[in-house]
Amino acid sequence: MARGWESKSVEQQQEEMSAQRKTVRENTARAPISPAEQQRTRKREGLLLSRERLAQQLQAATKPRHRQMLEQAIAELDSQLSVFKEVTDSTSPK
Repeated sequence: MARGWESKSVEQQQEEMSAQRKTVRENTARAPISPAEQQRTRKREGLLLSRERLAQQLQAATKPRHRQMLEQAIAELDSQLSVFKEVTDSTSPK
């Protein structure tokens, strides 16, 4: 019997989440994104993924020279990512 109550609760939670997602989608009308902005977004996401991968490698690295190389690569990615932040900051309304 408890199992039936539990499944109804889960089903109800799933329905609520589905309704919530639908409401959010309806309320967030997105303006079309230009191809240049799409390319910038893809580039930024690629840099973030690369940085995450390098950070994971850095955690596992044991040799000092390899660690140094990974740290330099992360620093380079951070500088490239800071350009995206500067552009975003300069274009956002104040």
